[in-house]
Amino acid sequence: MRSLLLAPLSFAAILSVTSGTVSRRSNPAQASTQDVKVIEVGAKKYEYNPSSIHVKQGTKVQLRITATDHTHGFKIGVFSDGSDKNGSPGLAFTSPQDCWKIEKGQSSTIEFVAQTAGTYSFKCCVKCGLGHSGMKGQLIVDP
Repeated sequence: MRSLLLAPLSFAAILSVTSGTVSRRSNPAQASTQDVKVIEVGAKKYEYNPSSIHVKQGTKVQLRITATDHTHGFKIGVFSDGSDKNGSPGLAFTSPQDCWKIEKGQSSTIEFVAQTAGTYSFKCCVKCGLGHSGMKGQLIVDP
């Protein structure tokens, strides 16, 4: 009779230990998604909103850019403004491109790690009208 009582207790103890281990293993995955800084950016006739974006050095960033009025583009360099282009890139993109094209009414997600402090200028790279050359902004990576 005694062994029958111990068996359910042992099973319950094993179950609680196992479920504790499972929940601990799922936490790092949750933490990695929480470590991503998602920034919503609007692209409309001749401006980005916000046009000045601040992030901390070492942050994994997702820019979600939405073109609201017609097709726009997004271009940003991997080196900060005025830096030595022979060194290590300051921005490490998951899918590097020269120009991300964003169709009217659509969004595009640009993901990178801000590795080096500095100012990174960005601009529209799809001809969008008379004010196209003024469609610019800055990503500022703070130490």
